[in-house]
Amino acid sequence: TSQTFILKQEWPKHWPTFISDIVGASRTSESLCQNNMIILKLLSEEVFDFSSGQMTQVKAKHLKDSMCNEFSQIFQLCQFVMENSQNAPLVHATLETLLRFLNWIPLGYIFETKLISTLVYKFLNVPMFRNVTLKCLTEIAGVSVSQYEEQFVTLFTLTMMQLKQMLPLNTNIRLAYANGKDDEQNFIQNLSLFLCTFLKEHGQLIEKRLNLRETLMEALHYMLLVSEVEETEIFKICLEYWNHLAAELYRESPFSTSTSPLLSGSQHFDVPPRRQLYLPVLSKVRLLMVSRMAKPEEVLVVENDQGEVVREFMKDTDSINLYKNMRETLVYLTHLDYADTERIMTEKLHNQVNGTEWSWKNLNTLCWAIGSISGAMHEEDEKRFLVTVIKDLLGLCEQKRGKDNKAIIASNIMYIVGQYPRFLRAHWKFLKTVVNKLFEFMHETHDGVQDMACDTFIKIAQKCRRHFVQVQVGEVMPFIDEILNNINTIICDLQPQQVHTFYEAVGYMIGAQTDQAVQEHLIEKYMLLPNQVWDSIIQQATKNVDILKDPETVKQLGSILKTNVRACKAVGHPFVIQLGRIYLDMLNVYKCLSENISAAIQTNGEMVTKQPLIRSMRTVKRETLKLISGWVSRSNDPQMVGENFVPPLLDAVLIDYQRNVPAAREPEVLSTMATIVNKLGGHITGEIPQIFDAVFECTLNMINKDFEEYPEHRTHFFYLLQAVNSHCFPAFLAIPPAQFKLVLDSIIWAFKHTMRNVADTGLQILYTLLQNVAQEEAAAQSFYQTYFCDILQHIFSVVTDTSHTAGLTMHASILAYMFNLVEEGKISMTLSPANPVSNQAFIQEYVANLLKTAFPHLQDAQVKVFVTGLFSLNQDIPAFKEHLRDFLVQIKEFAGEDTTDLFLEEREASLRQAQEEKHKLQMSVPGILNPHEIPEEMCD
Repeated sequence: TSQTFILKQEWPKHWPTFISDIVGASRTSESLCQNNMIILKLLSEEVFDFSSGQMTQVKAKHLKDSMCNEFSQIFQLCQFVMENSQNAPLVHATLETLLRFLNWIPLGYIFETKLISTLVYKFLNVPMFRNVTLKCLTEIAGVSVSQYEEQFVTLFTLTMMQLKQMLPLNTNIRLAYANGKDDEQNFIQNLSLFLCTFLKEHGQLIEKRLNLRETLMEALHYMLLVSEVEETEIFKICLEYWNHLAAELYRESPFSTSTSPLLSGSQHFDVPPRRQLYLPVLSKVRLLMVSRMAKPEEVLVVENDQGEVVREFMKDTDSINLYKNMRETLVYLTHLDYADTERIMTEKLHNQVNGTEWSWKNLNTLCWAIGSISGAMHEEDEKRFLVTVIKDLLGLCEQKRGKDNKAIIASNIMYIVGQYPRFLRAHWKFLKTVVNKLFEFMHETHDGVQDMACDTFIKIAQKCRRHFVQVQVGEVMPFIDEILNNINTIICDLQPQQVHTFYEAVGYMIGAQTDQAVQEHLIEKYMLLPNQVWDSIIQQATKNVDILKDPETVKQLGSILKTNVRACKAVGHPFVIQLGRIYLDMLNVYKCLSENISAAIQTNGEMVTKQPLIRSMRTVKRETLKLISGWVSRSNDPQMVGENFVPPLLDAVLIDYQRNVPAAREPEVLSTMATIVNKLGGHITGEIPQIFDAVFECTLNMINKDFEEYPEHRTHFFYLLQAVNSHCFPAFLAIPPAQFKLVLDSIIWAFKHTMRNVADTGLQILYTLLQNVAQEEAAAQSFYQTYFCDILQHIFSVVTDTSHTAGLTMHASILAYMFNLVEEGKISMTLSPANPVSNQAFIQEYVANLLKTAFPHLQDAQVKVFVTGLFSLNQDIPAFKEHLRDFLVQIKEFAGEDTTDLFLEEREASLRQAQEEKHKLQMSVPGILNPHEIPEEMCD
């Protein structure tokens, strides 16, 4: 690579004959030739695969053009070796080099020469070369152009002919792979890549030719055989093709081939011809998907490597992605023929019940597949199908003995019912049965079952909330009343965190009650249990405050507050009736525990904060703040919040925060203040000086020594600053100048962080601040005179710092805004008190000096071009950003540093955009999105 580094600098300008020199030298000796092949391969990678951000855009283009123009000499050399050499390592190196060239060379070299037939006839069936050859053919198969149709057909037919000799169609590829050596396993993986790439790009070309039908079917037969190989990476490659095929056939005509129940008199519609062609294959793919379905993330009960049934704690993102892709494929396949999907699933379910296919793995994959096609059938078919499924599973649960068996079946029942909210909403009797079954599972102490019961209950509560507060046909009262009457019995075996989940679930139901009086009555009944314990603790504390030092009592308080937090999250604003009931007592407990904590620290030093009792006390303080900010963010009456809830809160928490030692300050105080500012906006401007006095300076002193300590205080501190800047800007102008300077220093400190969230927040605050200042004519000019050059200098210091490339867009926006202010004369006071030239001339000089001092190796001309661009491009942010980036490449090229990270943001943005477009597409196909990803208003 040092050779290629030198080459990139020297060629083509200082060593124009490099290509012909290296080609000429290669013809003199085979070992030299092999070495030169490797140099050419590396050069190709440097110029075509890794050039972005490594060199300026102009230079990369120049190198690519030079390589393409001189490629004929390189190609002749490769051809010469491939046709004449008997030296195996040299031939192998040449094929490897060719593989790197194929993604950029002019297409004539591929399709207007003998290259394809040489690869297939001469090298594909030689064991030593078959893998690299198949990779070359895959690279060619991936070219998407319309003109070389005949050559693509030839590529396909020749390769298939060779393949059938090497790997007869009746081979059991699954077994062959399992027993194969590395090289053979790689061949099967490369085969899957070739077929997947060719069929995705050119499958339709082959379909159209009747004489190639049989060859196409053979290729699909290979794909099916390879799909059975038990190796996830290979399965993912095959899955990509099946997903593509099913989606394409669905989009051509998005109606199903099976007739709907209303039309069952007349048999099939005319099946579109392409779909007809693939029918037999698709049925096998359906069976494959159902038998191999991956585990969805909702399932918490799994079989571990030792064959025990346990609760899963780690989310395995790889398997979740696999599940999403398989699920999407199966949904498309179901749209194409749901009768076939239903037939496969029903048969497999019968084989579970009669025992011929019974195993945990088979039952799991089947149930995961059933749960994954929610929304893809007509509602009538879905109903008929689900009734069978749930009856069979409940029967299986009765029939099987043993805790492990029952736990696996229970987890599958819960997963399936959680996936079909539409069905549950339409069938009250069934919904009621399911919820009662979940209540039963809440007493089942087997690992993971109670968790899953609570998780499923909350999903159903969110999706069917209204049905629980209405009186259903055949019932005497709404089901919510039955739940509240028996709440004691239902939750008696649950752990505290499961009780909290249960309370949140019931809260969604109560939130759906629209009659205020009824709703208030429900909330009182709902919070009865926690309130009884709360009241008794408060009564005892009134008599003897030392009860608040008792570990068990403090633990109970924490748990009760957590219940309130989750309940409030679900009920929303109406929870005010419960919050008001405990509010003042809760703040008194907060003050009292704070005093206890401070006293303990005074006596035993800061290490005491790690003790269990002190930690429990801090949990109570934290949950208090969480409850208040959770309610405020959901409240809908800012004036009432500001008048009744804010004053006692500020009184309880602000002075306490300021007085505490840093280690005992709760970061939630800062986030609660930020929430209040965001929610109340102008209503709270008057309180900002009081809030700032208490929390600003003392927190800044905790975080301005380094970039790491107190990470939570750090992020919350800047969120608070951002909230005040956005909603209460006038308060900034009202604070004393010394304090304002601290605010600005802290913003600069923020964007110098390597923690990206803090740096991004800092840049946002600065950008908003600059725009806000510009609106305040009176304050603006003195602000510019005091701070403008300072800010400019600090922004340049992060722009040119490689650990901050992710912020480039924001850097560009801020700089463009600042240079625009100068250029348009918005700054009327002179920025250079020493010699009063125009501000524009002064800033040009100032920035040029700044950069020359920091990077003495830059030539004056480079700096001049750069500074001119800062003025001429400040109306066009994308161009301004490219201008910055090219300048950074120039700095880094000189230092010989790696420049790849300059495009970090682009890569992230294009991934985000692709994700959004995919989501839009998914919204349009029934069943593709998990029912729990669909926004509430689209459900009913």
